[in-house]
Amino acid sequence: MGRRGTAVGTVGTPGTKSRGGHKRMPRAVREQQMLDAAVTGFARHGYQAASMDDIAEAAGVSKPLVYLYLKSKEELFTACIRRERAALVEAVRAGTRERGTSADQQLWDGLCAFFAHTAASPDGWTVLHRARTQGEPFASEVAAMRVEITELVRSLLGQAAQDAGCDGDLAEREVSGLAHALVGAAESLAEWANARTDDAPTAKETAATLMNFCWAGLENLMKGSRWTPGPRAR
Repeated sequence: MGRRGTAVGTVGTPGTKSRGGHKRMPRAVREQQMLDAAVTGFARHGYQAASMDDIAEAAGVSKPLVYLYLKSKEELFTACIRRERAALVEAVRAGTRERGTSADQQLWDGLCAFFAHTAASPDGWTVLHRARTQGEPFASEVAAMRVEITELVRSLLGQAAQDAGCDGDLAEREVSGLAHALVGAAESLAEWANARTDDAPTAKETAATLMNFCWAGLENLMKGSRWTPGPRAR
């Protein structure tokens, strides 16, 4: 208990000084250091195998201080998910904020932003990608992120369908499904791109792969050219 008290005492109030005359680190800065170390640890080892001792050491703090700030390993992992989720959603939203551009251009900008972020923050993306398999409450956090991004894509596709004069049935029935499919494909491509080491594609190359896969089909669909199963299909 005495050692824990010493660790806690090093935090202090932002701007105050320790007994040695050094400024104490603000809590928010210290907490971000902990989250940085935790994201790296969880990405490399997974939730179950990641060590709180190793995370504390990487952050340059004592393990009791990590527990003081974030209470438990579960809360630490949840905090990591929420931080990385917010950063990814904001990156995608920022990529689609330019008004007056066509739906396909906004989708392209959003995909470029998505793949640029996942490439620049591979550990954060790994944490998000794996969290869905760790049960609750982690899966719900990732599901909420997916809902946000899917709704953004759905609105873009819906606007494109409306601009193309598609009937209401397409906009209501199929656009939502297409948005889910596109987001799922983007997630899979991000995992694929980040796993490549020798010839890793750029964010724009990965975005172009997905646009070439989806937009040609979407464009034909919006023009009324629909795929139908052959006579042998059941």
